[in-house]
Amino acid sequence: MTAAPPDVRALLARHLPGREARSLVPVGQGLDNVAYEIDGELIVRCAREPDPEATRAEVAVLAAVAPISPLPVPEVVFSDPEAGVIAYRRLPGRPLHRHPVADPLRLAEPLGAFLGALHAVPPAPLGELVPLDRYPLADLREEAAQEYEAVAARVPPEHRRLVEDFLAADPPADPPADPLADPLADPLADPPVDPLAESPEQAAAGTAGPRLCHNDLGAEHLLAGPGTGTLTGVIDWTDAALTDPARDFARVYRDLGPEVYELTLAHYDGRLDDAATGRVRFLACCALVEDLAHGLGPGPRHYADAALAHLVRTFTG
Repeated sequence: MTAAPPDVRALLARHLPGREARSLVPVGQGLDNVAYEIDGELIVRCAREPDPEATRAEVAVLAAVAPISPLPVPEVVFSDPEAGVIAYRRLPGRPLHRHPVADPLRLAEPLGAFLGALHAVPPAPLGELVPLDRYPLADLREEAAQEYEAVAARVPPEHRRLVEDFLAADPPADPPADPLADPLADPLADPPVDPLAESPEQAAAGTAGPRLCHNDLGAEHLLAGPGTGTLTGVIDWTDAALTDPARDFARVYRDLGPEVYELTLAHYDGRLDDAATGRVRFLACCALVEDLAHGLGPGPRHYADAALAHLVRTFTG
């Protein structure tokens, strides 16, 4: 059962004594969080279902990412892990999902630089902070099929064939296991090797194997300046994980389109394996089905509207 949102004013009084909120405005809600803006200066983000360890991990990830990210990330003012709350200084700009820019191709260069820096972070020191996400793609497709089934009758008929053909097809192969980093890849390995340890080849490549990923890099978590189209921040690191870098590119593909994805990749100085683009497209389609089901079901309608607007280009590539 989803928990009731905490009393934001009480949180302010406890963590910032003397700081009174003249205005408190809801500014966003997603699958995991609800956010409030305080006096146009502070964002207080509240988890729908508090997870103290996840909140502590996100605060630690933000501290690790801030020094290396070419794009601003939230600067934490206070956190309350038991309440599932993180408060940070409001970043300039507006979320792209509600305020798209006139020329999305301009976003590709800074996105490529950001993802290159993020995915170059050595994974081993982060092993105790964020989960290792190797969720099988076949299981992800099954989840998408279940989500679609719940809302299929409300999907416009002209779009159903594309989605249903996708769900009926075999998923791509999971990211290849590295025999130097995965003890399961070599049954004779003795002793087992830390799955987050990097081989010299991985370190040189910069992004082989699981990497630190935002893991939900949708347009709702990218901020841009009104009228300028300049990216001004990356927010909501709730789902950060050590995982396949294709997961970050997939949201770019879904929300900004294949052309922006290709140009972002051109500005990315990491390395993806040869099959990565197939996984990017697959993950983008699964993520679109998730948003479609959320928007046609319990969530805000704008999720479904965006999914329908992007459906043909996402499923046809």
